[in-house]
Amino acid sequence: MDPVIIVGAGPVGLTLALALARQEVPTVVLDEGPGKDEPRPARTVVLREDTAALLERLTGVALGVHGMRWTGWRSLRRRQVMSEIAFTADEPAPLHIAQHLLTGFLRAALAAEPLVQLVADGRVDAIEQERSGVSAHTRGAQGTWWRGSYLVGCDGPRSTVRKLQDIRFPGRTAVERHAVAALRVELPWEGQALLHRMPPWRSSEPSAGEVTARPLPGGVWRLDWLLPPGKDLVTPEALLSRIRETLAGWSDGPAPAYDLLDTGVHTVHHRLARRWRNGRVFLAGDSAHLLGALGTQGLDEGLRDAGNLAWKLGTAWHHGPHEALLDSYQTERRAVVAARLRTADQVLPVLRGAGGLRHIVPGAARSHDTLLTDGHLGRGPLGAPGTYDDSPLAPRQLEGVIPVDTAPGASVTDVRVTAEDGSFVQLRDRLGRGSLLVVLIAPGTGVWERKHWMSAGVMPRLAAAVSALPHPAELLVAESYPGAPAHSVLLVRPDGHLVTALSGVRPADLYAAAEATVGGALRAEQEQPREEQPQGEQAAARAGSGAR
Repeated sequence: MDPVIIVGAGPVGLTLALALARQEVPTVVLDEGPGKDEPRPARTVVLREDTAALLERLTGVALGVHGMRWTGWRSLRRRQVMSEIAFTADEPAPLHIAQHLLTGFLRAALAAEPLVQLVADGRVDAIEQERSGVSAHTRGAQGTWWRGSYLVGCDGPRSTVRKLQDIRFPGRTAVERHAVAALRVELPWEGQALLHRMPPWRSSEPSAGEVTARPLPGGVWRLDWLLPPGKDLVTPEALLSRIRETLAGWSDGPAPAYDLLDTGVHTVHHRLARRWRNGRVFLAGDSAHLLGALGTQGLDEGLRDAGNLAWKLGTAWHHGPHEALLDSYQTERRAVVAARLRTADQVLPVLRGAGGLRHIVPGAARSHDTLLTDGHLGRGPLGAPGTYDDSPLAPRQLEGVIPVDTAPGASVTDVRVTAEDGSFVQLRDRLGRGSLLVVLIAPGTGVWERKHWMSAGVMPRLAAAVSALPHPAELLVAESYPGAPAHSVLLVRPDGHLVTALSGVRPADLYAAAEATVGGALRAEQEQPREEQPQGEQAAARAGSGAR
């Protein structure tokens, strides 16, 4: 079968290629650029725990060694400390890392992956679809047609794939602008991230100002200053003045010595593509959505797109197209991003508006601080990862469902489990292989060898039920799971979202839940994807894998 074509070699495209390779699906990655990234210390990303774990699984790199997991979060308004958070095992810190390092680790892992072909200077200028596949043309002196089974546009805000598919990208332009600087300096809050609203040294500004400081390894900090609305240029002199007055204000004296590494202006847009799928063509990452106001992280959502789409494309590639499963990518991911954009658009006038009730309503400043903290730390309605509780893949009318601390459709908690070979691993280590995970909660099994409990109690019946499921599944055993009673059974999707929790071994319910999770019974016959327009003999003549 033809490989999957991925257009774009940023973090989302590279992650998707590696996630598909993990499921033994070949890909061709068309990189518009020269195949390497310029180091930009001021261009960094903040990742939540599960997305960082996804990247560590794919790259084999302990990202925490190269990035910074903050020890805490501090929020100030004028000179008052509004809140302080110390991160613990119950609330792990976000991971802050330079984007060029992250991309470099992904590229290194991709170079060692025989199922991935990376094509530099591969700018796409035409896409054609037909019943059996999709073709993409890269321009140049020797224009090349690439043949694929599916195509995913991960080519950024100005996505050529999106434009060629005539998909609208409505939204708001320049929702926020920030001046950005990366510098090596000693600040009073070692290891802590900081949000300072209305700093006293900028009280003369109509917007009163806002500055965020986020640490990186080696004494490096990224500082972001919220700019007033408008298109005024940020001159080097103005930026240096901001740096000096901010450092002096935090030091209660002269500005400490610093080494300026990089600067820039970050403009935040809010946009959402009308469709994320057109036949065999999909959109992911910035080509499908733009967000980032109030501390929210667009790349984190793009990586979730890749994790969601990878197992569904892998299933379709191995078992034949299944429209309900492929359609669910747009339904699930677009709904989550749309909800975050709606929340941000509702909150923006409240947080950024001058004057008004915030000066007279008691507690308003503290509630504003909570909203901003949620955005920066990935919590609450503004920043928390979305759940697929209303997914079309959610099973209906199961009799043995029980509640656990993880809601159906939410990401599972990472607990230690025993794999089928008897080894102890983390639950997240088993994700992304294309298989469903069936987890039995069996206290006490950790102290016994596998050979003693695999043939005892409910295990033989459960193992038989797992082997009969309509989709490949792996059986795991956990001593405990938050909120789950003994002998309950959890069904987990390949991307780590909980399908359901059942009371005991219920083969019929387990089968029905697994079948719903893959969109119904998988069929091997080829089906015509919806909205797909055959292109005739010209595209059909290029049938075959890779370039022609």
